[in-house]
Amino acid sequence: MPRKTPTELVVDLRGRSFDSLDDFWDAVAGPLGLPEGFGRNTEALRDTLQVGGVSEVVDRHDVVSVHVDKRGVFTSRDRETRALRRAFAGPRSRLVAHVVLD
Repeated sequence: MPRKTPTELVVDLRGRSFDSLDDFWDAVAGPLGLPEGFGRNTEALRDTLQVGGVSEVVDRHDVVSVHVDKRGVFTSRDRETRALRRAFAGPRSRLVAHVVLD
């Protein structure tokens, strides 16, 4: 029996600066198909990515990869940013922060 080729949703947000997590939520809501009532918090995102049943867009893919530049909130080590990174720490998702050379 042939093996299924995994499908990947790639959301490329490089070139954008996120000064707050609200900026990030605004940017990913559309590409990830997040519903209007989405909680805009890391626990809701983790459930969306790892458990499913929240976004039809995410659920149609085996893996979700979000690419960002390592600037703004993605250089922070505060609790909220660490929680965001952990939300992607599962077999179905990854957050890739690219180093930006100025």
